[in-house]
Amino acid sequence: MPDPHPNLPQRTLGRDIGLGHRDHPLLGHVVLDTETNRTGILRALCPELPDGGAPDLREQMMAWLAPLNGGREWTTSPAAIRDQPLAARILGRLR
Repeated sequence: MPDPHPNLPQRTLGRDIGLGHRDHPLLGHVVLDTETNRTGILRALCPELPDGGAPDLREQMMAWLAPLNGGREWTTSPAAIRDQPLAARILGRLR
């Protein structure tokens, strides 16, 4: 099957897992968003239209993160994601 998002950089894309979502080795893991310096759980990697879906703009891949203690999810560039294994270990001890 051809790639449904041929204009997106391949280094940010994993295997297609359905509905435009892509696999990533850190899905479900605690990660650092280096653009905002916030820590959250990587929930999804999927294409988004910037600026509310303006039809003249190209799709870009976005990472969806959830705050560790609940709250509103946010998006960031997949290139801004960094693994946070120490934070994950600490969180596991607190639960």
